[in-house]
Amino acid sequence: MTWMTHFGLAAAPFSKELADSEFWLPPSKLCIVEQLCAAAQAHEQVMLTGDDGTGKTTVLRAARQRLQQKFRLTYCHNSTLGKRDFYRQLCLALGLSPKATAASVFYAVSGHVQELRSEQVHPVFLLDEAHLLHQDTLDHLHILLNYEWDSKALLSLVLVGLPELQDRLALRRNRSLYSRIHWRLQVEPLVPADTVAYLRHRLAQAGCDRELFTNDAAAMLHEATHGAMRDIDRIAHAALRAAAAAGHKLVERNVVLAAVGPGGAR
Repeated sequence: MTWMTHFGLAAAPFSKELADSEFWLPPSKLCIVEQLCAAAQAHEQVMLTGDDGTGKTTVLRAARQRLQQKFRLTYCHNSTLGKRDFYRQLCLALGLSPKATAASVFYAVSGHVQELRSEQVHPVFLLDEAHLLHQDTLDHLHILLNYEWDSKALLSLVLVGLPELQDRLALRRNRSLYSRIHWRLQVEPLVPADTVAYLRHRLAQAGCDRELFTNDAAAMLHEATHGAMRDIDRIAHAALRAAAAAGHKLVERNVVLAAVGPGGAR
C-alpha cells in the first residue's frame, strides 16, 4: 500500500504539477492579480516583489491566465543575461529572428511593439527574477518605455523579484525607470487561516474530502513555514508520507515537527 492509498488520495496533493486553473489564492493574492490586470488594461508598469516561496509565481500564472486572451504576453525567466542576450531572448519570445548586435535586437523588439499597437494588441513583458537583471539591462529598459501612443506606453512591463529589487530600482542610477513604475505591489505570506484553507483545497483536489491535518499540526505547519506556500507544500508532503509509514490516519503536530527538522523550514 502506498502512502496515497493509505489516505485515499487519487494524486499527490502537494505536487508542483498544477494547471493554472487549479491554483488556489487567498483574497490578498487575488487582489494582487486584479491589480496586475488593471495595470495591463491601463498600459502601466508594475513591480511585484516578495520573499522566496510566498507565491509570486502563482500570482503571475493566475494573472497570465486572465490576460492571455486580450494581450500579447511575453514571459522571460532568465534575468541573468546581459543586454544583448536579454533582447535576443525577447526576440525569440516574440517570434522574431535574433539579431547580431544589441542595437539591432533592440530596434527589432521596439519595431515589433509598434506593429502590435497598429494591430490594437498591447504587449505585456513579464520579467521574472528581475532582481538579478544586469545593470546595463536596467539602464536600457526605460528606453523601451519611451514609446507611447496617445500618452500611453506601447507596452507594459511587469518586473518580478525578491524585495531587493525595490532597493536596486530606488538607486539614483535607476531613478528614470523607477519613476515610470506606477504599481509597486508586494506578495505577503499566508496568514494562519489561509494556510488551513490552502491545505483543505489541495487535499480536496487530490480526492480527499476530510481533514488529514489536526488543528495543532496545521498551526505547527504555519508557524514553521511562516506562511510560505513553497515550504508548506514541501513539509506537508513529507508529513503525509511519514504519517502513512507510521500507520496514522491523521497528521499530528509531532509528525509535522519531525518533517520540519532541527534546522527549521528555511
